[in-house]
Amino acid sequence: MKKQFIFPVLAVLIAMGLFSACSNSDKNAKLQEPTMAPNTEVANTNEVAEKAKTATQATVISNLFDAFRGETTASAKYAAYSKKAQEEGLPQIAILFKAASASEKIHANNHQAVLEELGAKLPDVKPAFTVKTTQENLKDAIAGESYEISTMYPEFLANAKSVGSQFAMISLNYGYKTEQKHKLLYDKALAALQSNEVKTLSMEYYICPTCGNTYDARPPKRCGISMTSAEKFIRIEIV
Repeated sequence: MKKQFIFPVLAVLIAMGLFSACSNSDKNAKLQEPTMAPNTEVANTNEVAEKAKTATQATVISNLFDAFRGETTASAKYAAYSKKAQEEGLPQIAILFKAASASEKIHANNHQAVLEELGAKLPDVKPAFTVKTTQENLKDAIAGESYEISTMYPEFLANAKSVGSQFAMISLNYGYKTEQKHKLLYDKALAALQSNEVKTLSMEYYICPTCGNTYDARPPKRCGISMTSAEKFIRIEIV
């Protein structure tokens, strides 16, 4: 009887021991399973990148505001410089300033179109400048164009490119390329004025209505900047 009783008890104890071991093993396995923490580093990187892009977009709008103000002011200033040159008996330089004024107005309109496309409210611009002698006015114009082609437009274009703003890049590039032409024309006019050869300067200019590109002679079949047909060019002359 004792043997018959002992064997079932032993079987029960062994079974209980095995169950306990398996249970502990499962617990240990669960405790040892690694927990996957969220990849906060990637999330933070994306957040920083998005904030940087947003900040740069705001910078592009600010740049366009500055460009719009600058071109609006330049258009008004060059119109006044044209009038002064005419008063001084320098029609060749008067026509140059008149052409440049029309060109800068096109740039301002292009920048305005981009700002409106971006949903930005246009700033209120009140041009402020001083009209001096034509020689001084030419030097002022050269200084302004030099700043735009060496500093302003390259910086603005880089910002627009960094956020992929195509419209801004096109408008800014039109201004950048045209101002290079303007500087050369102003350099030529100043040299002619200082050497008493003003009459050698052109008495007619042609303006591209798309980008403001300026020619002091008959333009090619298409604009060298925007590829606009020469048939659409605006002829500028003293009336």
